[in-house]
Amino acid sequence: MTVTVQPTTANATEQRDALVERLLQSTSGVFDIFTIYIGDRLGFYGALSANGSLTSGELADRTGTHERYAREWLEQQTVAGIVALDGGDYRGQARKFFLPAGHAEVLVDRESLNYLAPLAQLAAGAVHPLPSLLNAYRNGTGVPYEDYGVDLREGQGRMNRAMFLYQLGQEWLPSIADVDTRLKSDPPARIADFGCGVGWSGIGMAQSYPNAQVDGFDLDAPSVDLANSNATEAGVADRVKFQVRDAGDPELAGRYDLVTAFECIHDMSDPVSALRTMRRLAKDDGTVLVVDERVGESFTPQGNDVDGFMYGWSVLHCLPVGMAEQPSVGTGTVMRPDTLRRYSQEAGFADIEILPIENYFFRFYRLVC
Repeated sequence: MTVTVQPTTANATEQRDALVERLLQSTSGVFDIFTIYIGDRLGFYGALSANGSLTSGELADRTGTHERYAREWLEQQTVAGIVALDGGDYRGQARKFFLPAGHAEVLVDRESLNYLAPLAQLAAGAVHPLPSLLNAYRNGTGVPYEDYGVDLREGQGRMNRAMFLYQLGQEWLPSIADVDTRLKSDPPARIADFGCGVGWSGIGMAQSYPNAQVDGFDLDAPSVDLANSNATEAGVADRVKFQVRDAGDPELAGRYDLVTAFECIHDMSDPVSALRTMRRLAKDDGTVLVVDERVGESFTPQGNDVDGFMYGWSVLHCLPVGMAEQPSVGTGTVMRPDTLRRYSQEAGFADIEILPIENYFFRFYRLVC
């Protein structure tokens, strides 16, 4: 028999007060995110970083914005501890503000693995279709990816860019010895990047393996357009092609030495079919690699150190996108290893191997035929 113990009045009061404090702090954090969005998208951080210290008028002049808005933003950022005041002069428009060097790395330096300004853009995209999201919760349908708009698309690409350029082909793939050897050897290896998004994963692999050819596939046309622009800018467009194309096309079967899927299987309504397609794309001796979220192996009330973060994306974006096309298995962001193992076995793989690659957010799966 289960006995439910009712909280005492004292305990209930403590719980209430703790939740009140948490909600107030969380709301302040939300405001930080969206004011960071403003500073990122309007170039405020870049101007401060490039110019040392600026008054609100100088910041407005350099960014083409209105002084009164720039002043309010600078004051808010100072109170939030993101921007600092240069000197002790607190008088109105004479005040000068600067961006501390450590903060500049996080908010301006897109080559840094600590660059997190795009996180604010990604969050803005995640809440863009809130009315549609509420309807989906009521009627069990979903929200199409395109409804999340440019902020979601660009924010995700900007967030992953540095990891894909500086870790994927320089740390992660080299740790898989046979894959690394094949990608460096002749005849030139071919890579299929499944669900390529805006292309940084394919570009990163091409830059690290100059003998390899990369084909990226995605069904979101704006993402593919941006991916091809990124490949041109990166100087690899001769070896990297991104296409709006169904990767299940029989003409593509058995062409690839490496088939990858980065952070996309959990978004799919029919992941088993997607994994089956990846299996067909690979050569008999090819490798299928899935990189997805490093969530806990099972649900617990506390979760692991990334579960709470990933559940947030799932509630707002990944689950609704995966439910947009029916029928859907409704995976969501929190795809645990046993779930992927089941999907993989249904797709014809024998098992999954979790690779010993350390990353705070990602888990690396090699699918075994």
